[in-house]
Amino acid sequence: QVQLVESGGGSVQAGGSLRLSCTASGRTAGRDAMAWFRQAPGKERECVAAITWGGKAAYGDSVKGRFTFSRDNARNTVSLEMVSLNTEDTGVYYCARSISSKPDASRERYRYWGQGTQVTVSS
Repeated sequence: QVQLVESGGGSVQAGGSLRLSCTASGRTAGRDAMAWFRQAPGKERECVAAITWGGKAAYGDSVKGRFTFSRDNARNTVSLEMVSLNTEDTGVYYCARSISSKPDASRERYRYWGQGTQVTVSS
């Protein structure tokens, strides 16, 4: 079992910044990929970014250039730094751990999920 806990969500005005963190505990051995997903009310959960064990990150088109995904394997922690936030970034953000070392944007490739943290951006 792997447990994931997110933190850092909150409410900000458009143009503001937030930093999300996710810490893994339990059976964390291995080089599994990690990802951040988000879900707005009435919308499907979408992949925001994915990262390899070695720290190579890829981003969704809507956040590329504004979000930065990093991981600290020694601390079993990943972070998502978000800047220039807009109202379309509003949603519940989830941390996820893959079933393999290859990052993927599909929900089906991730076995473990955090409880989510709310991000609200107002205009």
